[in-house]
Amino acid sequence: MLETEFVQGIFKEELKNRFLCLVEVNGEDTLCYIPSSCRLSNFVDLRGKKVILTPVTSKNSRTKYSVYALCMGRQHILLNMSLANKIVGNNLQNRRFSFLGSRKSVKKEYTVGNYKCDLYVEDTGTVIEIKSILAFDKMAYFPTVYSQRAIEQLMKINQLLDMGYNVCYIFISLNQKVRQLQINSDIDDYYKLFRVCMQKGMLLKGYSLCFKNEDITIRSELPVSVCSIETGTPFGDS
Repeated sequence: MLETEFVQGIFKEELKNRFLCLVEVNGEDTLCYIPSSCRLSNFVDLRGKKVILTPVTSKNSRTKYSVYALCMGRQHILLNMSLANKIVGNNLQNRRFSFLGSRKSVKKEYTVGNYKCDLYVEDTGTVIEIKSILAFDKMAYFPTVYSQRAIEQLMKINQLLDMGYNVCYIFISLNQKVRQLQINSDIDDYYKLFRVCMQKGMLLKGYSLCFKNEDITIRSELPVSVCSIETGTPFGDS
């Protein structure tokens, strides 16, 4: 279990600062923290929807709660996108990740060259990059919007592959109803770089998360496709 205390509220709006929002808690508008590097409104309109919050423990924080998950009937969809790294890290020793080989020494947020890895497996010199996906259709695309940061990361990954490092690029769907992931060929710069990295041996994996009984687990592996610009046929999948 990743969290132990939950509070429910009604989402009101995101503020100009992408890390802040207003949530109605016990009838009062409350300033809350959004643990995401991009605006949630890029993926979903949360206004008027029920959300789960967790208390912020830092004494110096200007917010009392942090946005954790979206309530959709009996299903809960994780909104704390930063937790994907922690979940993968906690499960890396499981048989599910045996394709990575030996995993006795794993470092979190480790810098290799000028690249900060989400996870680094020292045993095999493997850089692991983890991307969270928030989508509500059976087919999910990444990226959904142009991201210079994601492109610059791929440039550095390309260099690491040339230097002999292994790289595993992992997509995590926060919604268990997603059945397939696809690289968005409309984001041309990202798409072309992604193909180059795959041609150089970058591994590609996709998984979905399940939030049940206040616990989050990796539910299943998802197919990830990369379609050719020229033919529209599959270029590679997990």
